[in-house]
This record gives sequence, structure tokens and C-alpha cells, in this order.
Amino acid sequence: MTSSPLIVRQGAGEILNVLGVALRFLCRAEDTRGAWSLMENVIPENAGPPPHHHPWDEAYYVISGEVEFEIDGRRECVGAGDFVYAPAGATHAFHGVSKDPARMLIFDAPAHAETFFKDVDREVSELPRDLEKLPQIGKRHGLVFELA
Repeated sequence: MTSSPLIVRQGAGEILNVLGVALRFLCRAEDTRGAWSLMENVIPENAGPPPHHHPWDEAYYVISGEVEFEIDGRRECVGAGDFVYAPAGATHAFHGVSKDPARMLIFDAPAHAETFFKDVDREVSELPRDLEKLPQIGKRHGLVFELA
């Protein structure tokens, strides 16, 4: 199996709703033979995933707005132009903190996130009621959530 060049136009592609965050894959696992994937998130104020960890690396680049991260107990507010790296196994979470939704790119390597996000989009439709489904969905995909 070989990879092919790819161009994704602004606004093109499927948009998923994952825990209140609009998520659009710019480059999918199938495009890179599973090596990595890249997604764009639009993160409203107070929206984002609860603390979790998984066996793959993730990197984040904030395009606009502000996002508060927690990685292994350290909290940090980051803004446009800032970069965050969460190595495999690190417990991490983030949520939007700016009045206007933040925009952020998320890179995962190797690519594992897409099928998880599709399941969450399909199975978690009402928050906070459906949050109880998250641990089981995560378990199917190698994610462990640390819900209080």
C-alpha cells in the first residue's frame, strides 16, 4: 500500500462533534498508512475532553483563541502560535478558555484517534448525560479516561 499526495481545501471534509468540539480530519490514518493523522478542532469556551491517556503521542498547535491544558498535573493556558506535546502515556486534558472558539491542530502518531472520534460522535449525543459512555468507548480504542 502506498500513500498519495493530498490537498484538503478550507472547509472541506466531514466534521464530527466530539464532546462539544467540532473536529475535522485534514489527513487520515489511511492517507499515511497509519503513521500519523492531523485534525483541526474548533473549541468553544469550556468544551474539551476530560483527563485521559493513551499509548500514542499527540501534538497541538493553537491557531487562534486560548486553550487551557493539563498534562501530568501541570496546567497551562496557551494561545495562538503556541505548541504543546503530550507524549504517549501522559495524562492530559484541554478545554477552550476564550470567548470566541479556539482553533487548534492536533497531530497524532501513530494514527489512532479517528475511529475513536467517530464512535464518540455517534454514541455521545447529550452532555453531560452520555459522558458515562466515554470509558467504554475509550477502552475499545486504547484510551483510559480519568473521570471523577
